Amino acid sequence: MARLSTTPRAGVGLLQICLAGVLWGTGGLGVQAIRDVVPMSVLTISAWRMAIAAVVLLVVLLSMRQLPSLVALARAHPGRVALVGCGTAAYQALYFGAIVAVGVSVSTVVSLGLAPVLLTVEESLRHRTAPARSQVLVLVVALTGLVLVSLAAGSRDPGPHPTLGVVLAAASGATYAATTAFGRSLAQVTGPLTLTTATTSVGAVALLPTAFIGGSITAPLTEPVVAVTVLYLGVFTMAIAYGLLYAGLRTTTGSAAVIATLLEPVTAAALAAVLLDERLGVVGIVGTALILLAVAGLGRREETTTGVVSPAP
Repeated sequence: MARLSTTPRAGVGLLQICLAGVLWGTGGLGVQAIRDVVPMSVLTISAWRMAIAAVVLLVVLLSMRQLPSLVALARAHPGRVALVGCGTAAYQALYFGAIVAVGVSVSTVVSLGLAPVLLTVEESLRHRTAPARSQVLVLVVALTGLVLVSLAAGSRDPGPHPTLGVVLAAASGATYAATTAFGRSLAQVTGPLTLTTATTSVGAVALLPTAFIGGSITAPLTEPVVAVTVLYLGVFTMAIAYGLLYAGLRTTTGSAAVIATLLEPVTAAALAAVLLDERLGVVGIVGTALILLAVAGLGRREETTTGVVSPAP
């Protein structure tokens, strides 16, 4: 039976999604660390990340004797589970393809920027009401910050196929938005651990064929740095991060969630500045401040919003 969420639960949900964004922001540094040692393709890294996460989550689920909940979810909502799992794999593959075609800056702005716009429109149409002015303001501030951070951190090389890259980035953003929306609906009917295990397992199977694009998928793992980093990516940036995302989606709207996850590029830029001595500059600092301001605005909006339906524990 459903009940109305309280303010503390809504605030905790937003915090969980913010933490997921921070964890995702460490992924780029991990990928770079791997590619500094071996020429492993980003698709192969993604496949390993999802596969490791699926195995870890299944072990945890078994140890907690919650396997029946996984079977029940797969039987009750097989289509949506498959859609969210394949969507999670697809938007990663599309995003990486966009980076190769048009570069990091444009790919990030188009992909991460399109998702909150689409979800805001979808929620407005579903509720048959225009978005609140505060919601539009938060969205505009967040997208402005995203553009500035991406311009500051992006490569000057526009990429060899700009048109194709923009199309792939737009497809990634649309897939990300749809996956978040469908994932939120599933988060209302099952626990985050069960949902993360189910969708990650499907995504790993869907992404596995791309792992063979770069040749051997096991040889690079003989390098200790590669093995440890891939393990970190699987456990922290996939298993834990997506568990936090689905836990937060129980009490947070999809449009608010994807804005909160814009902490991903902020974290990536901050780590690059601290660990790699890549200067953000004034533009990057202003962009970071705007995204943080938008996330703070989301938190204030969650505090004043009541009547969000969430499942009873």
